[in-house]
Amino acid sequence: MSIDSASPEFVKEVCDREDKLPVRNEMCRSQFRLHGGRRDKVILLFHGFTAAPYQFRTLGELLYNSGYNVLVPLMPGHGQAGAWGKENPAPLPEAIEPYQAFALEWLGRAEELGDQVIVGGLSGGGCLAAWLAVEHGDRVDRAVLFAPYLSNCSLVVDLLSSRLNMYFQWRGGVWDDKCPGYQGFMFPALRVFPKLGKQVLDEAHDRGGAPMFVISTETDIAVSNPDHRDLFDQVRSRVGATWYYCFPRALNVPHAMNAPEEGNQWVNVLNVMVKAYIESDVSWDEVETIALRMTEGETCDQIVEALGMGDRVSRDFPTMMTMVDKLAIVMKQPGWSVDE
Repeated sequence: MSIDSASPEFVKEVCDREDKLPVRNEMCRSQFRLHGGRRDKVILLFHGFTAAPYQFRTLGELLYNSGYNVLVPLMPGHGQAGAWGKENPAPLPEAIEPYQAFALEWLGRAEELGDQVIVGGLSGGGCLAAWLAVEHGDRVDRAVLFAPYLSNCSLVVDLLSSRLNMYFQWRGGVWDDKCPGYQGFMFPALRVFPKLGKQVLDEAHDRGGAPMFVISTETDIAVSNPDHRDLFDQVRSRVGATWYYCFPRALNVPHAMNAPEEGNQWVNVLNVMVKAYIESDVSWDEVETIALRMTEGETCDQIVEALGMGDRVSRDFPTMMTMVDKLAIVMKQPGWSVDE
């Protein structure tokens, strides 16, 4: 993390604090990509459970190079050096309050660096970003949620995580301080996110929240995709510019979808889709209208021009439309049948 005279005071404070922890390695350090003043948009990103800010390295670089300030702080209890294991678990919070205080603290810092605050997060960080978007939607312009951990992928996992206090090691092999994340965790540290996820879903049913882009993957074996769709449906019914996308199984996109180091070969496409969302002001109804017309032979650019939407879409919007499942949209149309 580079520090200069133009950096906000908190940058040095965070750097000093992480030196004292110390962090496991440089991949665990908070990442701040700042232009030296307020910008039109500032992006606040929360990494996943047991992971670290390295997960948003490529997305952070893309958004910074696009002119935005980007904050990726290290989450509470994460990224700390130590001989962690079953007998000495990593110091992850076992209550949601430290995470909520952390999120609000960084939301306040983000507000000082941009006119519009976009929050985002992966897995547990996605759940935390969703909470900000729903509970503090008046302070959040929009949210990007990557496989948010709103609930577990199955009732069996729900049962185990909610009742057991055991240590779970979720990766095998050699584990040392060169690895950026933790090897395992105690179940009480994990269960705070489904509890917050339920609160997010309940609140979204009642009042919606800030616009959001919810992103899932069909190969996810960690979290519930139906809850992602439910969150999208509830927010979409109340606010515009809310999108949903699920990577098909054939692309083999993992739950930890943001880091090339964790197996996603489609990270660059994902990042461009996110940029398209951040820079566009288009409802999902409009996305579906464009998708239907594309199935009839028109290009995305032709449709955008015909509809007079040129000033409301990012130049990366066609990439997003290439990925949209057009067949699924066609199949939802009244009167559609397999014989057509």
